[in-house]
Amino acid sequence: MNSNTLRSLSLALLVSVAAPVAAAPAPVTELGGSSGSSSVERLERMLEARNQMQIDMQRQLDQMASELDELRGTVERNSYELNQMLERQRDLYREIDTLRTAKPAPVPVTTPETLESTETYSTDQSENTEYDAAVNLILKEKNYAGATEAFNAFLAKYPESIYTPNAHYWLGQLYFSKSELDAAKKHFTAVSQFAKSRKRADALLKLGIIAQRQGDTAGAKTLFQSVVKEYPGTTTANQAEKELKK
Repeated sequence: MNSNTLRSLSLALLVSVAAPVAAAPAPVTELGGSSGSSSVERLERMLEARNQMQIDMQRQLDQMASELDELRGTVERNSYELNQMLERQRDLYREIDTLRTAKPAPVPVTTPETLESTETYSTDQSENTEYDAAVNLILKEKNYAGATEAFNAFLAKYPESIYTPNAHYWLGQLYFSKSELDAAKKHFTAVSQFAKSRKRADALLKLGIIAQRQGDTAGAKTLFQSVVKEYPGTTTANQAEKELKK
């Protein structure tokens, strides 16, 4: 073969080999492939984890707040009981000192005026227990209906108790809060008969307010003036003065 023929054959072979290569399609890569999808999923998982952490932290904070409220309530109850115990202890010491220094005298007849001035606690433990239970229905349990029933039962069972003026006072407050003015008036009037009672001033003030609400302006004025005159300088007297200025 001559050189021209060889050159022609070589060219034909090159064309036949290159043709399939040129015809093969170029590889295509999808936009937003698996790499981008993985990043989004990872971000979503991170956000979910953060949200769950915030929820868990809020739940823990709520639980701690609840436990703190419960602890505060326990401290307040313990403080009240301790103060009550200390007050009775002081009263007992005062009573002992009085008995040591007092001269023998005839036993006085128990009257509303002398009842609370001679004693501040009962020697009957069951009487003390039942009175405290009735008070706790108000201060601790907020069971006002139960307290009303308990104080009425207490007065029926212990009509000459040293706690009589206090029991009447609590009943007056309970009925007053329900706007049962006639019932409240009855019990506040009973308290006012105990001249030495520490509840008497407030009972007179409440009687004045009841008279005012029932349209007895003159009676209310007389009661307020009694508070100002008998208990000058006290908070109750100041309240009575405000009522007189209305």
